[in-house]
Amino acid sequence: MLISQRTPVTDSGMSQIELPRAVEAYFAFAELPATLQGRRFTITFTYMEGGRLDRLQWWWQLSTAQERSDGLAAHTQRQEAVERFRKHIESWLMNSQRRLTGGDPFPQLEPAVAPRVAEPTYSETELAYARMTAGR
Repeated sequence: MLISQRTPVTDSGMSQIELPRAVEAYFAFAELPATLQGRRFTITFTYMEGGRLDRLQWWWQLSTAQERSDGLAAHTQRQEAVERFRKHIESWLMNSQRRLTGGDPFPQLEPAVAPRVAEPTYSETELAYARMTAGR
């Protein structure tokens, strides 16, 4: 399984995103009806959680002034919106202690597995001292 190069890793070393493609490949884009303030757009990320389809959305707007300034404004704004949305998803996964796996047709949202804590090891001297103080 391939993992996105932009995959955040928790302190335990476990990846929050384990998908065959970058998370951006699962984004759907739409343009909403224009207003007097400019053109509006959405980015939607659809995922499965416990057999239920759900989604996150990100909205952004291109003002009429930005649209008139140059032809690259829409492209630049879209790239910035995608980057901010991706970072938002990574933060959401970290804060909610969940992860994305699978990916076909939709990523699966599931709890992050708690890291396994190794049992402490003690030397024979430490064990003998502990027995002595416990009166055994």
